[in-house]
Amino acid sequence: MNSNDPTNHPLRGVAQSPEATARYLADIQRVLLEIGNNLEVLARETRVHLRDTHVEGDRWYHARLRAQPVEKTLKDVLRHLSGLTDGLEKAAYKRNDVADKIKKLPRERREKELQKQRKKNSQLPAAPNYSPEAGQQAPQQGYSGPASIYDLGRGRESA
Repeated sequence: MNSNDPTNHPLRGVAQSPEATARYLADIQRVLLEIGNNLEVLARETRVHLRDTHVEGDRWYHARLRAQPVEKTLKDVLRHLSGLTDGLEKAAYKRNDVADKIKKLPRERREKELQKQRKKNSQLPAAPNYSPEAGQQAPQQGYSGPASIYDLGRGRESA
Protein backbone atom coordinates (compact mmCIF):
# COMPACT_ATOMS: atom_id res chain seq x y z
CA MET A 1 0.00 0.00 0.00
CA ASN A 2 1.38 3.38 -1.04
CA SER A 3 0.90 6.00 1.69
CA ASN A 4 0.78 8.77 -0.92
CA ASP A 5 -2.03 7.06 -2.82
CA PRO A 6 -5.05 9.37 -2.47
CA THR A 7 -7.53 6.60 -3.27
CA ASN A 8 -6.60 4.31 -0.39
CA HIS A 9 -5.74 6.37 2.67
CA PRO A 10 -5.76 4.64 6.08
CA LEU A 11 -7.87 7.42 7.67
CA ARG A 12 -10.58 7.29 5.00
CA GLY A 13 -12.70 4.85 7.03
CA VAL A 14 -12.23 6.95 10.15
CA ALA A 15 -13.36 10.08 8.32
CA GLN A 16 -16.48 8.36 6.98
CA SER A 17 -17.79 7.30 10.39
CA PRO A 18 -18.61 9.89 13.09
CA GLU A 19 -18.11 7.29 15.84
CA ALA A 20 -14.69 6.29 14.49
CA THR A 21 -13.75 9.95 14.13
CA ALA A 22 -14.73 10.63 17.74
CA ARG A 23 -12.73 7.63 18.96
CA TYR A 24 -9.68 8.64 16.93
CA LEU A 25 -9.82 12.25 18.14
CA ALA A 26 -10.30 11.06 21.74
CA ASP A 27 -7.19 8.89 21.42
CA ILE A 28 -5.18 11.82 20.09
CA GLN A 29 -6.55 14.00 22.87
CA ARG A 30 -5.51 11.43 25.50
CA VAL A 31 -1.98 11.36 24.12
CA LEU A 32 -1.82 15.16 24.03
CA LEU A 33 -3.10 15.45 27.60
CA GLU A 34 -0.40 13.03 28.74
CA ILE A 35 2.19 15.10 26.86
CA GLY A 36 0.70 18.19 28.52
CA ASN A 37 1.16 16.65 31.97
CA ASN A 38 4.78 15.89 31.14
CA LEU A 39 5.32 19.43 29.84
CA GLU A 40 3.83 20.90 33.03
CA VAL A 41 6.32 18.91 35.11
CA LEU A 42 9.13 19.95 32.76
CA ALA A 43 8.12 23.61 33.01
CA ARG A 44 8.01 23.45 36.80
CA GLU A 45 11.39 21.72 37.09
CA THR A 46 12.97 24.04 34.52
CA ARG A 47 11.71 27.06 36.43
CA VAL A 48 13.15 25.80 39.71
CA HIS A 49 16.51 24.91 38.13
CA LEU A 50 16.93 28.12 36.13
CA ARG A 51 15.95 30.38 39.01
CA ASP A 52 18.38 28.55 41.25
CA THR A 53 21.28 28.93 38.81
CA HIS A 54 23.33 31.91 39.91
CA VAL A 55 26.55 33.05 38.32
CA GLU A 56 29.16 34.93 40.27
CA GLY A 57 28.44 38.64 40.12
CA ASP A 58 24.67 38.20 39.67
CA ARG A 59 22.23 40.23 41.60
CA TRP A 60 19.30 38.38 43.18
CA TYR A 61 17.00 38.99 40.17
CA HIS A 62 19.39 38.13 37.30
CA ALA A 63 18.61 34.40 37.39
CA ARG A 64 14.89 35.15 37.33
CA LEU A 65 15.31 37.47 34.33
CA ARG A 66 17.29 34.80 32.46
CA ALA A 67 14.61 32.19 33.23
CA GLN A 68 11.62 34.29 32.09
CA PRO A 69 11.94 33.72 28.30
CA VAL A 70 12.15 29.95 28.78
CA GLU A 71 9.22 29.97 31.24
CA LYS A 72 7.14 32.09 28.87
CA THR A 73 7.84 29.80 25.94
CA LEU A 74 6.88 26.68 27.88
CA LYS A 75 3.76 28.43 29.18
CA ASP A 76 2.81 29.34 25.59
CA VAL A 77 3.33 25.74 24.49
CA LEU A 78 1.04 24.53 27.29
CA ARG A 79 -1.58 27.12 26.37
CA HIS A 80 -1.49 26.09 22.71
CA LEU A 81 -1.65 22.44 23.71
CA SER A 82 -4.72 23.17 25.83
CA GLY A 83 -6.32 24.95 22.87
CA LEU A 84 -5.48 22.00 20.65
CA THR A 85 -7.13 19.48 22.97
CA ASP A 86 -10.20 21.73 23.27
CA GLY A 87 -10.31 22.00 19.48
CA LEU A 88 -10.16 18.22 19.09
CA GLU A 89 -13.11 17.82 21.41
CA LYS A 90 -15.05 20.52 19.58
CA ALA A 91 -14.25 18.87 16.23
CA ALA A 92 -15.67 15.55 17.45
CA TYR A 93 -18.91 17.23 18.54
CA LYS A 94 -19.22 19.13 15.27
CA ARG A 95 -18.61 15.93 13.28
CA ASN A 96 -21.48 14.27 15.16
CA ASP A 97 -23.70 17.30 14.51
CA VAL A 98 -23.01 17.09 10.79
CA ALA A 99 -23.82 13.38 10.78
CA ASP A 100 -27.12 14.07 12.58
CA LYS A 101 -28.02 16.82 10.10
CA ILE A 102 -27.25 14.50 7.18
CA LYS A 103 -29.52 11.83 8.67
CA LYS A 104 -32.38 14.35 9.09
CA LEU A 105 -31.97 15.96 5.68
CA PRO A 106 -34.03 13.53 3.52
CA ARG A 107 -36.99 13.73 5.92
CA GLU A 108 -36.80 17.54 6.01
CA ARG A 109 -36.69 17.67 2.22
CA ARG A 110 -39.72 15.37 1.96
CA GLU A 111 -41.64 17.55 4.42
CA LYS A 112 -40.69 20.69 2.52
CA GLU A 113 -41.83 19.12 -0.76
CA LEU A 114 -45.13 18.08 0.84
CA GLN A 115 -45.66 21.61 2.11
CA LYS A 116 -44.97 22.95 -1.38
CA GLN A 117 -47.50 20.55 -2.89
CA ARG A 118 -50.10 21.41 -0.25
CA LYS A 119 -49.56 25.10 -0.85
CA LYS A 120 -49.80 24.64 -4.61
CA ASN A 121 -52.94 22.48 -4.44
CA SER A 122 -54.88 24.48 -1.85
CA GLN A 123 -57.33 26.99 -3.24
CA LEU A 124 -58.02 30.06 -1.16
CA PRO A 125 -61.69 31.08 -1.09
CA ALA A 126 -62.35 34.15 -3.19
CA ALA A 127 -62.99 37.38 -1.29
CA PRO A 128 -66.63 38.48 -1.33
CA ASN A 129 -67.43 41.28 -3.74
CA TYR A 130 -69.00 44.27 -2.06
CA SER A 131 -70.96 46.53 -4.33
CA PRO A 132 -70.31 50.23 -3.93
CA GLU A 133 -74.05 50.94 -3.96
CA ALA A 134 -75.57 52.05 -0.70
CA GLY A 135 -77.72 49.63 1.18
CA GLN A 136 -76.55 46.53 -0.61
CA GLN A 137 -74.26 44.16 1.16
CA ALA A 138 -72.70 40.89 0.19
CA PRO A 139 -74.25 37.73 1.52
CA GLN A 140 -73.55 37.11 5.19
CA GLN A 141 -70.25 35.30 5.65
CA GLY A 142 -68.75 35.45 9.12
CA TYR A 143 -69.14 39.11 10.07
CA SER A 144 -72.36 41.00 9.62
CA GLY A 145 -71.07 44.53 9.12
CA PRO A 146 -68.92 46.28 6.55
CA ALA A 147 -65.18 45.75 6.55
CA SER A 148 -64.20 49.43 6.96
CA ILE A 149 -65.73 52.85 7.49
CA TYR A 150 -65.55 53.49 3.76
CA ASP A 151 -67.88 50.54 3.15
CA LEU A 152 -70.64 52.09 5.28
CA GLY A 153 -72.09 54.04 2.43
CA ARG A 154 -74.45 57.04 2.66
CA GLY A 155 -77.38 55.21 4.11
CA ARG A 156 -75.91 54.77 7.56
CA GLU A 157 -77.67 55.86 10.66
CA SER A 158 -76.16 58.33 13.04
CA ALA A 159 -75.98 57.54 16.69
